[in-house]
Amino acid sequence: MLPQSTTGDLIPIDLEINATCRRHNSDRIRIFLQDLEVAATLEEEPRSSEASSSFPIVGHSQIEPVEDTIMAKEPRRVTLEDYSSSNVPQFFTSIAQPEVKAQTITYPPSLIQLIQNNLFHGLPNQDLYVHLATYIEICNTIRLAGVPEDAIRLSLFSFSLSGEAKRWLHSFKGNSLKT
Repeated sequence: MLPQSTTGDLIPIDLEINATCRRHNSDRIRIFLQDLEVAATLEEEPRSSEASSSFPIVGHSQIEPVEDTIMAKEPRRVTLEDYSSSNVPQFFTSIAQPEVKAQTITYPPSLIQLIQNNLFHGLPNQDLYVHLATYIEICNTIRLAGVPEDAIRLSLFSFSLSGEAKRWLHSFKGNSLKT
């Protein structure tokens, strides 16, 4: 019994599938080599009418070394491993941390909570300048030895954003925002 295609036509079963595959591959390689030779003869200046009209015969020994070259030009196969691994960096921030004299910087949790109570979402009805004024006012409530005000503001700024505004902040290249 022969299998049927979706149109109802009978499809013959290929019992010699390996031989057919080898034959198709050698045909494909032969055509590729002929195309290379034609391109090479077109690039060279023709010496005579005989040299430009004849094609060299391709032997089996010439096909095998070129097979690796042909396979290298085909697109890379996508595997399940490609889908399971991610290219997301482990640590990413678009804000560059300035150099500070202090060895460690620790912020009180109440400061971060104050900042997060004044989140900017990037919505059209929110005023950016009011948010920034409130943010600077909150950041001015803390002083740390050896840490400039700008360093405090930069390191805490990402805590004041949410939603579209946070996506906007992360859209910049890593360590590109310095002020």
